[in-house]
Amino acid sequence: MVTRTRSPRAMIVFTLVLATTGGCIPSKQQQDANTPATAEPLPLGKVKFWAYQIQGLDAPGAVDALAASRYDLLVLEPTRTDWSSSGTRDFGTKAMTTRLKAGAGSDGVYRKRVIAYINIGEAEDWRWYWKWSTSWTSGQARPADWPSYILVQDPDGWAGDYPVAYWQPAWKDLVIYGNNQDSAPHGDYASILDEVIRDGFDGVYLDWVEGYEDDDVAAAAKKAGLDPAAEMIKFISEIREYARQRYPGFLVIQQNAAALIDGRPELLASIDGIAQEAVWFDGEASDDWNDPGGHDLASDASLTADYISYLDRYLNAGVPVFNCEYALGKASNAYAQSLAKGYVAYCTRISLGRLTTTPPPGY
Repeated sequence: MVTRTRSPRAMIVFTLVLATTGGCIPSKQQQDANTPATAEPLPLGKVKFWAYQIQGLDAPGAVDALAASRYDLLVLEPTRTDWSSSGTRDFGTKAMTTRLKAGAGSDGVYRKRVIAYINIGEAEDWRWYWKWSTSWTSGQARPADWPSYILVQDPDGWAGDYPVAYWQPAWKDLVIYGNNQDSAPHGDYASILDEVIRDGFDGVYLDWVEGYEDDDVAAAAKKAGLDPAAEMIKFISEIREYARQRYPGFLVIQQNAAALIDGRPELLASIDGIAQEAVWFDGEASDDWNDPGGHDLASDASLTADYISYLDRYLNAGVPVFNCEYALGKASNAYAQSLAKGYVAYCTRISLGRLTTTPPPGY
């Protein structure tokens, strides 16, 4: 099995009022300068350039930089669903998506497509839905006030992330259906997916699909008499069906867990694309953009070979493959190898806190 776990927490510091963050509606002059000739985005299979940012969207000039970019597809943190002490619950996410979708992609004709990063395999204690205590001491039992679908602490040590039993109805309700959620007195939040659709995103980018491979999660599924892989595919299918009933053409992009396709071709009916991190280059987990260890670490050759063998199956089925390489000095190498395989690559630093300084060739 191939497991490469990354569940980044968007630790965004809300430093300025909304009007100075780039989260506001642009001026008419800005709109005119960036308006594409068509309101339609490129088909996913024709995307040339994409970018991925899940931190720092509220920083001065961050949204301006995204709007001025030539990327056809942007994967972004929804931001306002962060209810930590940073205060980003007031961020204008809908205004951001509206502005970005009004701008052109790489060809100047089609508009940008804006996709929301969401974590479907872990609960995150800074999100709007978290109503429980926030301290779980390592080695002790799960806090009594936490829901039963929270299973363990994040295996890679990301603070505030907790793998879940994603097959449980209560978790699916929180992610998809929103029938039993209560965000009073802080608004009328429904489900994670409802909020994404409400804020105008064109689709979702699903993190921690690889939860089905986690030993603790798999053990919990088997104890319940369930196949963890089959339950993950079912979960993704429900996400896509629910969203498309409300937003025709809504996209579902799977991040990582390329091995999920092995012996399970039914997965292909539930996704529109796959994005794999660190096929060739990785970095040490860090939220610091300038961390020297956050890029250019060569992935294990056997892991790279496994990724490629699985990703070939998606390509052969006509599913677009995107890859995010944590490469700075090695970016040219990563782009060349990606192009040779038919992947749409983005090389950046593992903090994912800004647009890359090593954009793709021809960008």
